[in-house]
Amino acid sequence: MALQCGIVGLPNVGKSTLFNCLSSAKAQAANFPFCTIEPNVGTITVPDERLNTLAALVHPEKTVPTTVEIVDIAGLVKGASQGEGLGNRFLANIRETDAILHVLRCFDDENVTHVDGTVNPVRDREIIDCELQLKDLETVESRIGKVQKQAQTGGDKQAKTALDVLMQYKAALEQGKSARTVRFDSKDSEQAARDLFLLTNKPVLYVCNVDEASAVSGNRYVDAVRDAIREEDAELLIVAGKIESEIAELETREERELFLGELGLQESGVNRLIKAAYRLLNLETFLTAGPQEVRAWTYRKGSKAPRCAGVIHTDFEKGFIRAEVIRYDDYVRLGSENACREAGKIYVEGKEYVVQDGDIMHFRFNV
Repeated sequence: MALQCGIVGLPNVGKSTLFNCLSSAKAQAANFPFCTIEPNVGTITVPDERLNTLAALVHPEKTVPTTVEIVDIAGLVKGASQGEGLGNRFLANIRETDAILHVLRCFDDENVTHVDGTVNPVRDREIIDCELQLKDLETVESRIGKVQKQAQTGGDKQAKTALDVLMQYKAALEQGKSARTVRFDSKDSEQAARDLFLLTNKPVLYVCNVDEASAVSGNRYVDAVRDAIREEDAELLIVAGKIESEIAELETREERELFLGELGLQESGVNRLIKAAYRLLNLETFLTAGPQEVRAWTYRKGSKAPRCAGVIHTDFEKGFIRAEVIRYDDYVRLGSENACREAGKIYVEGKEYVVQDGDIMHFRFNV
């Protein structure tokens, strides 16, 4: 499932440093703008302790986690929507992603140059949001011109819905608000909104890159960002990029846990960021468990059993008969598939079953 989160931000806010921590693909990190030009793509393993727990019970030949793709997009600058810097190219890269990780510099360091001279994450956020909004406004105005006559003279219901959606987006964007702040009350309007693929309608996670002292509770910069996004449908995550770089250099899990404990952290920022990116993409995980492998599989939240079967193989979806489902907690409590079967904890589900995160699945099919 090739869904991608794009890492965006101004130059020198720590995007490539975080990307390097996330991925084995090493992006160049340097103290000058436009260090990253071509987007770097990394396939990131999604941390899931349930896999390790199942593997300890099943003792499979191999354990296979699920993954998500992260794209490190070059630093945007003011004027990108008009093609300043390499703006049009960067904005095209953002358009191809499914969600945005917006990195904001929330630390002071005189050795790391800020493209605008001073540290102000709220201003930085506004610069990038403004560029994305301007590009979206350009898209919306262009589409209005195409559907307006259709909606007014042709009696086309879809065109009228599309025009209403476009006008609501136009009003919001002209007020400096992102498309994601607009809410619609009908499924037709929601579909028309999705069909526009606006940049500021993508789900966003603001990643506050802080210094070591602020890694646990944040700082005044983080507080300012949190206040600025209060009305926006967006999440916020605190990560100390420098610490994450040091953690990435440690070889064993024990060393990493000890290091995190000394800092007062229960989990690395990278792990939290990957999990947040996974949620941002509206993804969940079902599991399969057997002597050959214990494996995590990615599916869209709300998917029914046949669609999830198709994640494993298209033939499974085409010839779907039923799914045998074990709740993760039941499996762990009882210790094996046979024990679950004896206890009546294997549920037979049909085509309308909505798969739940953590379900252990076995599909029956015929082609």
